[in-house]
Amino acid sequence: MGHRLSRIYTRTGDNGTTGLGNGERVAKDCLRIEAIGTVDELNCAIGRVLTHDLREASRTCLQEVQHKLFDLGGELSIPGYQAVRAEDVERLEATLTEFNAQLPPLKEFILPGGGRAAADCHMARAICRRAERRVVSLAQSEEIGESVQVYLNRLSDLLFVLCRILARDEGGVEVLWRNPGRTA
Repeated sequence: MGHRLSRIYTRTGDNGTTGLGNGERVAKDCLRIEAIGTVDELNCAIGRVLTHDLREASRTCLQEVQHKLFDLGGELSIPGYQAVRAEDVERLEATLTEFNAQLPPLKEFILPGGGRAAADCHMARAICRRAERRVVSLAQSEEIGESVQVYLNRLSDLLFVLCRILARDEGGVEVLWRNPGRTA
């Protein structure tokens, strides 16, 4: 493969616009760029989780997610292009079911934390929810593939389950939310 980025700065964005994958120029703060940027931020947050000592199944899962998020960002950057499909969502669901089967039932909300890796994963989960909101906003005004929004929704669920697994793997404790309306 040749050099894709032989020149890092082009000066073409100095006027507040950026190029989509199809060559169209758009404002850097338009809904599509907001969605793309938040997906990129999510990918970075997952990269941070991967800096921790993770068990192989968790590491492999997150690395596969990173690749799919890069594809998802590509789909968002080229209107009409489809890179995320129903089978990608199904793969997330199967992984989610497999990981969740390892955990005790959750009877109360948990607070973010549980260890360093788990806390970083909670941050990735929250960013994933924001990416989903950005995609929902975009979908109200522009056509996007239907699997993009579903993928991000399912991914946030998977990240939540991974938070719980990572907390256990690093010997942390899940802190349960103290429900003020619940009687002891």
